[in-house]
Amino acid sequence: MGILNVTPDSFFAGSRVQCAADIAARASRLVGEGADMLDIGAYSSRPGAGDVPEAEECRRLEMALRVIRDAVGPDIPVSVDTFRASVARRCVGEWGADIVNDISGGTLDNEMFDTVADLRCPYILMHMRGTPSTMQSLTGYADVTADVIAELSRPLNRLEELGVADVIIDPGFGFAKTLAQNYELMRNLRAFDILGRPVLVGVSRKSMITKLLDITAAEAELPTAVLGALAVERGAAILRVHDVAAARQSITLLNAVEPCLVSE
Repeated sequence: MGILNVTPDSFFAGSRVQCAADIAARASRLVGEGADMLDIGAYSSRPGAGDVPEAEECRRLEMALRVIRDAVGPDIPVSVDTFRASVARRCVGEWGADIVNDISGGTLDNEMFDTVADLRCPYILMHMRGTPSTMQSLTGYADVTADVIAELSRPLNRLEELGVADVIIDPGFGFAKTLAQNYELMRNLRAFDILGRPVLVGVSRKSMITKLLDITAAEAELPTAVLGALAVERGAAILRVHDVAAARQSITLLNAVEPCLVSE
């Protein structure tokens, strides 16, 4: 899953694109490098990011989705990264998005689950506590792996009751987790198999890498690829990345070592 941010303040500057020509160029490059799907975000979830009014989020996403469809055609699935049910409805219903990627797991908009059920689209259920501005004060877990699984199982059950057939689980690396907790989750990633859903891992250039290695996000392409390969080895079905070519190369190497582990 290649990342494309149509926001001026996402944490990694290399993923930001705002004009139509740059959006088309990045989408085409990501697909050319081997992206199976694209993820479009118009609301930065980094700690300290400012609020984006709903109308502005919609304006950014409508423009981006129209441009991307023209650039890469109808066959590449496009995910829209939003926690607002009304935005999700317009993106899927009017502008051609295929998947809703909700960082809040339905906690920031109580209409989201009903909306996704009505749209009959795949939904990425991510674990987070609080909001992007408060989440890092909410890292108290008895057992981070067991607690995150339990906190995902409840909304997953609700989605199943509503008839949402295609749910992808995201443990929420970096969201309401300490540095040590992030690596504990990665170490125990296979435990998420108990939920019976594909697991998406999004660690690309995040602070769990940059803080540990004392580097910047701009320097984190190689360690992201390494951590991504480890995630696939531990059962991840989808890698959400800024650098598709590097992720593809890491998976090719992993597949050469373990031919039955992954399929390219």
